[in-house]
Amino acid sequence: MNHLVLLLLSVISIQTNPTQGLRFKDNTHPIDERTSYNVFNDQSVEFSGHFSIEFDLSLYSTHQIGYILRIKDAKNSTIYNLFFEEQNDDLVFKFNEEGVSSLVTARLDKDILNKARWIHVGISFNLQQNQLKLSIQDQIHTIEKLDLPDTYHPTVIFGKSDYIIEVPSFAIRDLSIGDGNKYTFQLSEGRGKAVHDEEGNAIGWVENPDWLINDAYFWRLKHSFKSRAVAGSCHNPTNNEIYYFNKDTLFQYNTKTDRANVIVLKNECPINFTTGTSFIDAENNKLYVYEVYTNTNEPSVASLDLTSFEWKTESYDKLQKRLFHHGRFFDAKRDRFVLFGGFGDKRYSNSFYSYSTTTKDWEEILTDLEGDFISPRYFASISYVEQEQSIYIFGGMGNKSGDQIVGRKYMHDLYEVNLETKRTSKLWDIPWDNIEMVPVRSMVIMDSSFYTLCYPEHYTDSFLKLYQYSLQDGVFKILGDSIPIHSDKMNTNANIYYSSSEQTLYALVQEFEDDDIASQLKIYSIAFPAVTVDKLMTQAKSDSSVATKLIILLLSMLFIVILGYLLLKKRAKSIKQRGSREMSEKGTSPTDEHKPNSIFLFGNFTVFDRGGKDISYMFSSRLTEMFCLILQHSVKEGINSKNLSNMLWPDKEGEKLKNSRGVTINNLRKVLSELDGIELIYENGYYRLTHTPELHCDYINFVEILSSNKLAEHQESFAQIVSRGKFLNNLNEPIFDSFKTSTERKLEPILIVEIEKSYSSGLFLTSIALSKALFEIDPLSDVALEYQIKSLQNMERRDEALIKYNEFLIRYRKVMKQDYPKQFKI
Repeated sequence: MNHLVLLLLSVISIQTNPTQGLRFKDNTHPIDERTSYNVFNDQSVEFSGHFSIEFDLSLYSTHQIGYILRIKDAKNSTIYNLFFEEQNDDLVFKFNEEGVSSLVTARLDKDILNKARWIHVGISFNLQQNQLKLSIQDQIHTIEKLDLPDTYHPTVIFGKSDYIIEVPSFAIRDLSIGDGNKYTFQLSEGRGKAVHDEEGNAIGWVENPDWLINDAYFWRLKHSFKSRAVAGSCHNPTNNEIYYFNKDTLFQYNTKTDRANVIVLKNECPINFTTGTSFIDAENNKLYVYEVYTNTNEPSVASLDLTSFEWKTESYDKLQKRLFHHGRFFDAKRDRFVLFGGFGDKRYSNSFYSYSTTTKDWEEILTDLEGDFISPRYFASISYVEQEQSIYIFGGMGNKSGDQIVGRKYMHDLYEVNLETKRTSKLWDIPWDNIEMVPVRSMVIMDSSFYTLCYPEHYTDSFLKLYQYSLQDGVFKILGDSIPIHSDKMNTNANIYYSSSEQTLYALVQEFEDDDIASQLKIYSIAFPAVTVDKLMTQAKSDSSVATKLIILLLSMLFIVILGYLLLKKRAKSIKQRGSREMSEKGTSPTDEHKPNSIFLFGNFTVFDRGGKDISYMFSSRLTEMFCLILQHSVKEGINSKNLSNMLWPDKEGEKLKNSRGVTINNLRKVLSELDGIELIYENGYYRLTHTPELHCDYINFVEILSSNKLAEHQESFAQIVSRGKFLNNLNEPIFDSFKTSTERKLEPILIVEIEKSYSSGLFLTSIALSKALFEIDPLSDVALEYQIKSLQNMERRDEALIKYNEFLIRYRKVMKQDYPKQFKI
């Protein structure tokens, strides 16, 4: 009886595969990239008496207007269309006789989108009675006295059609057209433009398709946030929101609307964040942050009211145990938060602890469990099924004794802990042939299976893979492609959540920087149920062209490479993208970031040798300082030995100074020999650097552009150089203050002028890049803010504009101790 609820859910699960369908590229795309689907293409079909068109419709954005479909008769000039728009809180559908009048208007409450991803639409033509019925969800509208022919030769086109170019953001699936003999299209293709009926016949044709099954295989990066302070993340299932927060700021992302927001909190969190662990009390609309280990006089639990956005201290009680990477869930029925396992103080844990939101106390629970023994562990995946009153615990690392000194092993077992019977049952333990990987701390249980992400955490750069396990016996499948994760830091964290209203899985990946404080949260999505690579290839029913076969072959090879990586434990190549964008009128083009013989002084000091290899590590701090000093003075005659020595070794003299200078000079020459086109020479008592066109140095190019007085001709290169980052960003020695100041003093007025020019010319990407560079010089620049916001708005990136504006407000308030006086309408 333990899995009765799950088995019943499996029996009544939706018959239609929600991952099939066709999404239409909408008004946000150029006209020639919008989707057009001609159902019968060049084929002639005929219906007598009556015929109907039925399909499921999904709306992705209600803030657009446009035409869902048009229906023409090859032998009649009358055209019908279905139009969509949003009016206040209503979704409005209008069925029109094109160019004549609107025949019927159907209204749905916009809240329906929170309950159902798909809306059923039916259009029924009664040719004998000159009658038409439009059904949308549970509404039926009848139109009488139409002038319909006895036989109909329909041309049915969804999306863009002829001069009708307004296409809203929507998708369709399960399309059927006909009378007794229906044409049925599941729209389950994964590739190509041909559309097949249920018997596999290619009948329709679609331009610019976006097949939904790809959403069920490829993880999509939906949004990302950054925080310079320690931050945490969590998911609120009641309002489809994901939160990323630190002590004074809350970043919101709504998965339903695909909108992001930044909120400056009313007060600072009373807890000293070290891990940012949290949970959601959805019923009371509160976000809780907790630290199981704190200093004696510090609070351990605080709550953020998600209505007033105010922090409140909840408890000073604490466990005084370090439990890194513990599993956790919120038990709403008992008003308590429960955690299991974890690692700290050289011990692995298998204990359960709970925090009561009512009594405000921590306590150890479930100490009287009977049944199978659960080994102490951390990195375990955990879920709670309230209908069964059962906790499920999967995998992790640890050992039977709990002592770190004994060593650890990877576990691939599943336990059920029943809260009513107080009994632990080991459901299965499967051999993994020395595959060393751990799951994330959460899992999704559905239809007698559970889903979680697994990855080999012991690599700096690794991959998360989605696994589906049978609750009964542990039989598993690997679904979808991979998510990259940089797992070098202890606080690195990933979790998985499910949105039932969207039928979508979300992965949250939080990666920390070298200081273990700053972090970035990346939000990924995949349609549910996700598919295997075999399923994706089977569904790809496009023409058997060489190009299609090549795509499938490459996809298979990619899957094999990723799987081989896990099996053979080969270190993955770093997938971090380096470099800034090179701006052009049409968008971005490749940068010179990886160009051989390159030296970059804007942003972090970076050097690539003649083969394109990053050799920045060969430049010690002293070598970097010497190189930059000599380069600074090479625009004139160079720098003499005395000045060079006094700047770099002010505390040395005599033979020691001479030796230090000589060794450093020789080492610099040795490193520069890895590049072509640059040479360190000593002439007339001065050191200077000479270069040829073979060398690419952003500072040299910068100086040449300014001295040419032809900035307009080099605007693209100039934007690329300065957008890379602050000049000499990672050189903080006082000897470079004047070099930095003089460069920024030249740069600031030029940036202000060029930002305005690029914006006026419609080069919005260039304007954004130059605004970013101006912010590096003046973080509170009004000009940089204004043109950054205006450029993003002109590119219809309003969510990003809002985020940048709120980030500026936070920065301004911290520096000026008052609110920013100007407002922008976003």
